[in-house]
Amino acid sequence: MPTAPPSRCTTPGCHAMATTRGRCPPCQPPPWQGRPPKTARYGGLTAGRWRTLKRAVGRRDLGHCYRCGAEPPGLGPNGEEPPGYHLDHITPVSEGGSPDDLDNLGLICPSCDTVKTRAERERGNARKHARRRSQRRT
Repeated sequence: MPTAPPSRCTTPGCHAMATTRGRCPPCQPPPWQGRPPKTARYGGLTAGRWRTLKRAVGRRDLGHCYRCGAEPPGLGPNGEEPPGYHLDHITPVSEGGSPDDLDNLGLICPSCDTVKTRAERERGNARKHARRRSQRRT
């Protein structure tokens, strides 16, 4: 298969040969540049706090899925989340739900998680497209 001839880096003032995405290795942008820190993206929740919330919700709900009520395949020795079940925001944080309120958290089985995630993705895409349409009109 033919390859394109080598080209120069597209960064202004750099004349090195480009290797990836039109730039030389020193001029490559850092990964996730401009992305907010993880604590800001997840409402300040740390991994330890998330594990604590999982255990508390697992004990409260006895490991049952909050959507379909499926019986857990078996709780851990301390009543923690059953294998394969995930801690889920009932109302997504992106739609105004609280990131760490126990009333907004529940365990969800894999099949319900797939259905709920798909519906949330469709709603998120609809919001994104509506924003883009409104920006084009202005």
